Amino acid sequence: MSSLKTARPASRRDFVLGCALAGVASALSLAPGQAQAQTANWPTQTVKLVVPAPAGSTTDALARMLAEQLAKKWKNPTVVENIAGAGMNLGARAVARATPDGHMLFVSPPSPLSFNHLLYKDLGYDPAQFTPITLLASIPNALVVRKTLPVNNLQELIAFGKANPGKLTYGSGGIGTTPHLSAAQLEARAGLKMVHVPYRGSQPAMMDVVAGHIDVFFDTLSATVPLARGGEVKMIAVADGARTPAFPEAPTLEESGLPGFRSITWFGLAAPPSTPAALAARIHRDVADVLKSPEAQEFLKRTSLVAGGQSPEETAKFFAAEAKLWGEVIKEAKLELQ
Repeated sequence: MSSLKTARPASRRDFVLGCALAGVASALSLAPGQAQAQTANWPTQTVKLVVPAPAGSTTDALARMLAEQLAKKWKNPTVVENIAGAGMNLGARAVARATPDGHMLFVSPPSPLSFNHLLYKDLGYDPAQFTPITLLASIPNALVVRKTLPVNNLQELIAFGKANPGKLTYGSGGIGTTPHLSAAQLEARAGLKMVHVPYRGSQPAMMDVVAGHIDVFFDTLSATVPLARGGEVKMIAVADGARTPAFPEAPTLEESGLPGFRSITWFGLAAPPSTPAALAARIHRDVADVLKSPEAQEFLKRTSLVAGGQSPEETAKFFAAEAKLWGEVIKEAKLELQ
């Protein structure tokens, strides 16, 4: 298991939901005239979309598509800044400490926005204090293994792991990432003991599965389907409630014997704490429009992503629900606070 210490109690998850919803409600109480004044001249400088992962990741590609389309809409420079490291917490800290004027925004996968507070002692920020803007997109994860591993389905993988305890290796994009927690959930639910090999991002981890250096990995359908179709990895299950039309021969983990097993990757957009609600609503409106554009729809289709566009209030509830879900996984897998 991971070298972490004690997961925070369930009451913390309730606190996350309370703070997030209270922040949204408080911000929405601004007078209409005041709200108009705050957004009338925005943006007045370059807008930075901070990505807490390296260039080349799905998060990065999504952010770059978004930046390109928003720059056209806003008629203003909009750029991506990659601030990776410390379990994605470096990028989150930068946004948390930024001026809440809409010129620095956070494009992030789940961990910094929903459950890193359950894994790290000193984040340097409180995820509950970010201003939710919208959910940009989501995608189920799939369980893949190296092509030379002598297993072809989940039950064979479990049998192999139990016959060879501690010999199976699994990769992740770093401690606390969705692939890490998904594999830890698999260990806990299936009674396996595997060796965790963290990487700096998902892309190098997947490349080592292709090269045969590690055995097991959870990654998005957009990353796994092309490699499985090309025979470079074996995709043995989908971590969603239904099979994917892109690779229908792969059963769900639930079908394969692990009821209720779910793992999706999603990408949220948030602003620094105390960002005015009128400005958050303006950004949400513009981003939701961009997600409906032909350029965005083509990108989403190509990468097998499902478009988001939820309101800030719906997004706050979603972040809190994800914190609850993964908090239960962290507890079940006996991961400890780092």
